[in-house]
Amino acid sequence: MKDLVDVHFPEAIRIVVIQDNLNTHNPVFLYEVFEPAEAKRILNKLEFHFTPKHGSWLNMAEIEFSVLARQCLDRRIGDEASLIREIATWEEKRNQTQATVNWQFTTDDARIKLKKLYPSIDG
Repeated sequence: MKDLVDVHFPEAIRIVVIQDNLNTHNPVFLYEVFEPAEAKRILNKLEFHFTPKHGSWLNMAEIEFSVLARQCLDRRIGDEASLIREIATWEEKRNQTQATVNWQFTTDDARIKLKKLYPSIDG
């Protein structure tokens, strides 16, 4: 977070950080790493938005990583160069076949399961 504020976006007034809901992703932890004044300085430039626990792009990314692990990383790969080559080959094949995640979570589902996040507009 400090790099976002000081290195990557030092001129930004506000940096929107979108992250998942893991309990390790808590802004309070900055106070465990930095002095209070420094933690507050960093936090003052950050605005956190958390993805829903279910039904987000993060779930799709996790599904894709699971496919990668099962189809490509299910064996020992001896060195970094081989790993990069293997993943690139796997990725190219996935893209050529236009593989997609069979995402079945619809807006209607979201309105039911995540009622607080996806309110209905009656009109």
